Amino acid sequence: MLRLASSSITRAELLGVAGIPFIQESIDFDEDSIVASSPKNFVYQATLGKYRVNLEKFGCADYPLLVADTVVTAHGKILRKAKDEADARAILEMQSGSDVAIITCMIYKTPRLELVDISSTHYFFDVFDPKNIDAYLESGEWRGKAGACMVEGFCKPYIREVRGFESTAMGLSVEILKPFL
Repeated sequence: MLRLASSSITRAELLGVAGIPFIQESIDFDEDSIVASSPKNFVYQATLGKYRVNLEKFGCADYPLLVADTVVTAHGKILRKAKDEADARAILEMQSGSDVAIITCMIYKTPRLELVDISSTHYFFDVFDPKNIDAYLESGEWRGKAGACMVEGFCKPYIREVRGFESTAMGLSVEILKPFL
């Protein structure tokens, strides 16, 4: 059993599918305070911030602590969670027909082990159909998603090539975590 310090439904689903027992509770961390020079640095700083506040609140003696954060990047830019529909459209248009990297950082802490991992999955997308973008935006499924990106949903039919684990792109590198449990 571990403590997933994340409110992400997708991360919880990944753990469930992998057969990893967990409880889910977390303390929020303000990512707006982060100043980062690169997407990898940003996701590391965000994960470290979440780790520190959750370790202070929960510790890791009762349950190992697992925190993670994900960032989407295209054309060297960090694509955060969209603020509104217009922002989501601009973010999706930047990804359309592009090489998109989805970077996940996770920290797993037990009393005797600390695992820090930064992994990325690269997607090479075909051009998104504008009608499908409209339908996706209308659905609201993009809300709360880094880069408004859902590789298991909206983006899936546009994937031309993938390099890396899908779980990493979905927010938790399960294949890397499992050997340490």
